[in-house]
This record gives sequence, C-alpha cells and structure tokens, in this order.
Amino acid sequence: MYETIISSILWSMTSLVTSNSDRSVFWTVFPKFTILRLQPKPSLPLMLPQDSTPPSSTTRESLLNLLNETIDSLRNPHPSDPIFECPPSTRTLLQTHPALLIKLAHAKIHSYPFSDVPVCWRRLFTDASIFEAARIISREISEPRPPPDFERSAGVGKKRTRCGQDGLETARSDVQKTVDGSEDLGAEYDWIQNVVRLLDMAVIMAGAPGREETVESLLSALQVYVEELDQRENTSARKKLRRSVDAFSIEERNVPDVRYPIPRCSAMSMVAFEEHLPAAQPLVIKNALTHWPAFHERPWKSPEYLLQKTIGGRRLVPVEVGRSYTDAGWGQRIVTFKQFMDDYLLASTEKINGTDTSEEDAASNIGYLAQHDLFTQIPSLRPDISIPDYCYTTPPPPAPGTPLALKPPQPKLEEPLLNAWLGPAGTVSPLHTDPYHNILCQVVGKKYVRLYSPAETENVYPRGLESGGVDMSNTSLVDVKDDPLERNGEFPLFHKAQYVETILDEGECLYIPVGWWHYIRSLTVSFSVSFWWN
Repeated sequence: MYETIISSILWSMTSLVTSNSDRSVFWTVFPKFTILRLQPKPSLPLMLPQDSTPPSSTTRESLLNLLNETIDSLRNPHPSDPIFECPPSTRTLLQTHPALLIKLAHAKIHSYPFSDVPVCWRRLFTDASIFEAARIISREISEPRPPPDFERSAGVGKKRTRCGQDGLETARSDVQKTVDGSEDLGAEYDWIQNVVRLLDMAVIMAGAPGREETVESLLSALQVYVEELDQRENTSARKKLRRSVDAFSIEERNVPDVRYPIPRCSAMSMVAFEEHLPAAQPLVIKNALTHWPAFHERPWKSPEYLLQKTIGGRRLVPVEVGRSYTDAGWGQRIVTFKQFMDDYLLASTEKINGTDTSEEDAASNIGYLAQHDLFTQIPSLRPDISIPDYCYTTPPPPAPGTPLALKPPQPKLEEPLLNAWLGPAGTVSPLHTDPYHNILCQVVGKKYVRLYSPAETENVYPRGLESGGVDMSNTSLVDVKDDPLERNGEFPLFHKAQYVETILDEGECLYIPVGWWHYIRSLTVSFSVSFWWN
C-alpha cells in the first residue's frame, strides 16, 4: 500500500517538468556524429565460486567507512546544491526510496534534449543511484549471499540485439528494464553487477554532475574488494573460470596494398617533431611507445587483464553496433565489458569476416568501443600509458582557406583529450576530419589508415546539415574503398583526390594534422588511443 502511495507521489511530480515526457530515447550531438543514447541490457559476468572466502575485515571496514562518508555528504548538501531545485519531497524519499527516484529522474532526463536537461534531475538520478548502490553494498557485505553459478549468471545463449527497428524496440525495452530492475536475471543474483550498473549509469546517463570523484571512489573500493575475493579463490575454481584465450587474435584480414605510403621515422625527438609541424604533413613514428606498461607488465592484449581492470568485466561501456556510423541500421548499445568482449572481440573469424553471413548480418556482428573517454571512466587503466611528449608542442592552426580555418577557432586545451578505440577486425571510421591535431597510438593489432589533405575537401564531398540540424560537414558522403581503382559514379571528382596511406602496427603512432580527412579500418582486433591537442 505504501509503495502505491509513493508511486502516486512520483507520478504527480512528473507533471512538474515540461513536454515530450513520453520519449523513450533522446539524441545527443557529439563533435563527430549523433548517437542514440540507450540504456543497457545487463550481462552478468564472472562470478565467485561457491567455496570462495570473504575479504578481510579491514577491506570490509574500509568499504563501509567510505559508504558512511558518502551517505553523510549526500544527506547534507550545500545550500547551492542543484538538488534543491527538485521538489522538496524528493530529498525525503532519497534516503528511503532511491530506486523510485531513479525512475522519476530517468523520465525527466528523457523529457528534454540532453543539452537542455536541468542539472537538478541529473543530480537526482546520480544521488539516487549512489544511495541505492550504498544500500546494496551495505546489505551484502554484512550478510553475504551465496554466489551464483557463473554460466547461468553470464547469460550464456542469450540472443544478441540486432540493429535497425527490431534492435530499437528491444533497446527501448532494455531502457525500462534497466531503470526499474525488472530484467529477468534468472534465479541467481550478482549484487556486484547491480552496484556497478547503478554507478556506471550515473556517469553514462546523467554525467554524475559534482559526483564524479564520489562514484570513482566507490568503484575503486569495490574493485579492491573484488580483487581480494578473487585472490582467495582456490586453485580448482581459478582453473574452472580461467578464460581459454591468453591474448586477442591479431590475424590480419583483407589487408590492402599500400601504394602511397606515409613517411616513417624512428623515435623522433621533440625538436625534430617541432621542426616537422609547420609542414602540416602526416608522419608515422616508430619506437616512441616502447616504455608503455600496456605493452609489457600490464598487457592490453590480454583479455584476462582487461577483465580484471573492469571488475571482472562488469563495467558498462557504450558500444557502436554496425560497420560505420554513416551506415543505415547503425546503432549503439550499453553493455558490460565482458559481454562486449564475448560478443565481438572473441567472436569467431567467420562472423567477423562475414564469410558465412549476409553483409547486413556481418555488420551487426561488429561492435566498436569508439571515441570513448575510457580513462576517465576507468582511471586504473590510465597508468598503463602516457601522453606522448609530442602533444606538448605548439602546432600550427588550420591552413588558411581550409574549411576549419573558416570556422571559429577551438578553445585551447589545457591537457590533451584522450579517447579509446577498441574493436574487432572490420570496424571502420568513415572519412572525416577532426578539429584538433591528433597522435593516434596503436597498442594492440593493426589498422589501415588513409589520409587526404584539406586541399582535397571539394573532391571528397563533405556532408552538410542533416536531420535534426546536425552538422555533418566534417564527414564525407563517399564510402571509401581500400582499392583506389574502385570508383563511385555518384562522386566523379573523388578519383582526383590524392591521398597517403599506411598500415599502423603495434607500438607505432601516427601524427594526423588538424583538418586532414582520414579513413580508418581495423585489420585485426585493435586497441588504439588518440591524443587530441592544439
């Protein structure tokens, strides 16, 4: 009865915010493209064996102390906290019914274009998620449940979501299941996955305004808790759960001939690089990343290592589904890292290569963690790499007369922007430009890269304003083929455009000057990091 009263209060509160409250999806415009923001269908990953022993009392006490500090800060917000812009009743319900407030805030967030969502609703979604996560952690580490069976909780045999209208309808259903916790997870229950989902969605869904450090502290403490649990597993359990793949496959597929190679050099000095910059020409630099731990003691080519760094694969990541963001049927899912790895990175060669499926089915079997700020979401991966010294030079502005030179200049970055790019063979970044200079570093596998000078802009047919007023002028209309002899009659000037190309190998980095058009295709399972600077 009380739950019904609370639900009625929440329902009446939903009328306080304006229009479009029935929208189940919303659009967010990013610098490169527009994506459909959808919530995930949880995939429960690596579970603890039945005979594992709980972590030490010190670990539990540290986690409980952190929870108490977190809850105290949420219970006593500063007078200027945006949470006070929400109806007063929400602050009372926050401590008693956080799950219901997550639903309310979710509805409000989807009532606006993302850029117009009032901060108070994003803050409410975040604080309610933290309260609910804290409630679950406190209950479970005080009264631990028997751990579920690994195979059942991992969702073995579940059908994967497809792109297109069917996939959209499935994703809309996933949104509500994720918010209200109604996803059918079987008889087993992974409380750690549930906590990770709540905290990750606070960041992915709401941006966790003002609570980024709080969320990261909780996830870091949970990581320590889980790692201690893992260390206490006995030998037989470890053998049972150990993955059969020690490293990602880097078998090359569809490798094109390189006819117009980008110049290469080895371990270029800062002085030499600064002397190269005024020419604004691409350059492959070898042996500049050999000191990165990601190649040695903390290997990114190891699925086991990446699972460990993502709390047993439980962290949520946004995955682009489809060959390219310009293709019809392209979409995005939010899934656990383990599901992303199982569905795409460790998938069979036949599915990735499309040799036993239609072109549409082959594209739906490509998932790409693309242009994602992974190192803010999972800071424990950040020490595995370092920002190349080249990013601390002062590069030239866009060349006069080029499209970027005609636009307002980008604000000067205090630090380079880092993004992760992880996916199987066959992922494609269509021909496009970026508003910053870029050092693209290859950590795992190989990529084919083709670049066109800004002087070729007219010949590569830039897009314009598309539906919804989205500016896509930094992306070409041409679906680039690796074979330059394959011409598209719809774009007769494209064959005149001159380009340079390379196959970027592990340990190499590529300097892409600002405004240069670039097309990139993964030849193997590939993990890259881009560093934008200006």
